[in-house]
Amino acid sequence: MKKLLAFATVCTCIFAAVYITSCNNNAESPKETDKVKDSLAKAVENGRYLANNVAACIHCHSKRDFSKFSGPVVPGTEGGGGGLFDHTVLEAIPGTIYSANITPDNETGIGSWTDDEILRAITQGINKKGDTLFPIMPYANYNRMAKEDLLNIIAYLRTLKPINNKVTPRQLMIPISMAYPAPALQPSVDKNVRADRSDQIKWGEYLITIADCATCHTPFVKGQPDFAHMYGGGNVFHIDKFSVASANITPDSSGIGNWDEDQFMNKFTLYREEKNYNYNPGLKNTTMPLVDYSGMKDSDLKALYAYLRTVKPVNNYVVKYPGIKVNTVKMGEIKVKN
Repeated sequence: MKKLLAFATVCTCIFAAVYITSCNNNAESPKETDKVKDSLAKAVENGRYLANNVAACIHCHSKRDFSKFSGPVVPGTEGGGGGLFDHTVLEAIPGTIYSANITPDNETGIGSWTDDEILRAITQGINKKGDTLFPIMPYANYNRMAKEDLLNIIAYLRTLKPINNKVTPRQLMIPISMAYPAPALQPSVDKNVRADRSDQIKWGEYLITIADCATCHTPFVKGQPDFAHMYGGGNVFHIDKFSVASANITPDSSGIGNWDEDQFMNKFTLYREEKNYNYNPGLKNTTMPLVDYSGMKDSDLKALYAYLRTVKPVNNYVVKYPGIKVNTVKMGEIKVKN
């Protein structure tokens, strides 16, 4: 009997040891937990960088202060939406559109949206309700972004301060079906990958695509981008009391053909210091969010420059500040020379 009790005790101890070891193996160790936290932190940081300094989601979806040079984002409004885009800003816009609230507010923002719903809006232009977004939101470009980068942006948006701001519905003068770029959209972004960073030109092309530089820097003709003169500039934007034309950023002598890499870099890095934008420029202001883009990494700015050296030169001398009144210039009056 004593032997049986002893045997049972030994078996119980062995079972307990195996059970405890098994539980310990299944539970995450402190090191594994730290790895997960570090991985999440890196994902959010990459999303912050892309949303603020490359894809520049935040500058469109926030209030901007145009009493300062380049209209930096008003602190505390990040992602709250309500930015106005209409034909008085750029004649090619057929109606009145307001940027959406992309903060995690459950009532007026995207707090109740799933990651898949946000991903669909960013890459397909279809929101949670099934409504089609106007393509001033460059989802045709984001449709080509690596899925990992897209998910990182979503992770970052989840960290924004929730802002309760119900945005005014848009009013379009055309059916949205006329503007929806369906043929340009892939049905899925699952196979999208980042360009190889070691290939500076390919990496620059990836960055310039998700930064959507072409929309502002390609001239419009009858409301449509003139892709034969891509990046040739000349679009006139009217903001508050000033008007500004987008620059020719092709490697033509009328564009940035005579710029070296340092000159190109300085166009952005100058605004890393507040003193260089914290002043009222009057009529000599710009809609280009240089303060946001100044936060781009030096290596990424150099990649943009390298890629732009490869695009087709367009001969178009753009007058930066045309000195015109709001609504007095039609698209196409600043002509592109052939």
